Amino acid sequence: MHDKRIGFLSFGHWQAAPGSQTPTAREALQQTVELAVAAEELGIDGAYVRVHHFARQLSAPFPLLAAMAARTSRIELGTGVIDMRYENPLYMAEEAAVADLLSDGRLQIGVSRGSPEPAWRGAEAFGYVPPEGRTAADLARDKTAMMRQAIAGAGVVHADGRGGPSQATLAVQPQAPGLADRIWWGSGTRETAQWAGQQGMNLMSSTLLVEDTGVPFDELQAEQIALFRDAWSGAGWEREPRVSVSRSVIPITSDLDRRLFGRDSGSDQVGILEGVQARFGRTYTGEPDRIAEELSRDRAVREADTLLLTVPNQLGVEYNARLLETIARDVAPAIGWTPATSRA
Repeated sequence: MHDKRIGFLSFGHWQAAPGSQTPTAREALQQTVELAVAAEELGIDGAYVRVHHFARQLSAPFPLLAAMAARTSRIELGTGVIDMRYENPLYMAEEAAVADLLSDGRLQIGVSRGSPEPAWRGAEAFGYVPPEGRTAADLARDKTAMMRQAIAGAGVVHADGRGGPSQATLAVQPQAPGLADRIWWGSGTRETAQWAGQQGMNLMSSTLLVEDTGVPFDELQAEQIALFRDAWSGAGWEREPRVSVSRSVIPITSDLDRRLFGRDSGSDQVGILEGVQARFGRTYTGEPDRIAEELSRDRAVREADTLLLTVPNQLGVEYNARLLETIARDVAPAIGWTPATSRA
């Protein structure tokens, strides 16, 4: 197994529904910051947010990440993931650099083509239409390439040479040292994982894969990770890449836990997503010692260096902080994790 880090991943749902502790967007945002503070105190390594548009979920990550940075000092702050179809890549590079500098180099940028959105061609409403002959996936990759060039300090526009373009080029400002190595690609297939490795981006793999070969989810995801690492090595990249996987982990330690999550089947699910067969990973629920033993056998968790724990954010900060505390104390040590606060 690789040395492990763990973090939480919040979708930031908000809705004025019975039982919701996040009835408004303001409360969802404030509680995300507060959970990052609580997670840092527990020795958790990362606080990540999911980005969705046209939905009652987190949508504009960089102001939120900057607010999280202002209240914390050690924990990684990241996205999992930003849908690049919706982004202006140069403006995004500026925003990311600002958030990274304010956090003192703790930003991790997860990007991708994105998952299904409630809006029909929502990115077009933001003003982004794929050129003729190009797909939305092509558009996302093209924008990612430009954003990475800008973050790496490349000149992206000609300087004004007194009424016309000069030979000199200008980079976006500010620049954040080291941020170029902290960009991740959210991959839903083995093919896109190989592409990410060839491009030199870290790999972020979630709780679903948009393909199914009939093998258990963790085995398919472990194969995806192996292909990524082979592609990384084959491309000649010198630094060690990072790999994260996401899991839903709910230890049952109270009557409330049992009432909310005690009926989970604990098995993979297969369904249709965007017209193709997809495999969804299981939710780990049950007594903490049983979850710890099962999670330690998860092949993809063993192969990844970072485990992102999806949290039911609408249950509030107190519930989710207790959830993370239980996982940190009774589950995560079984996969080789130790609190960040106790490491040399």
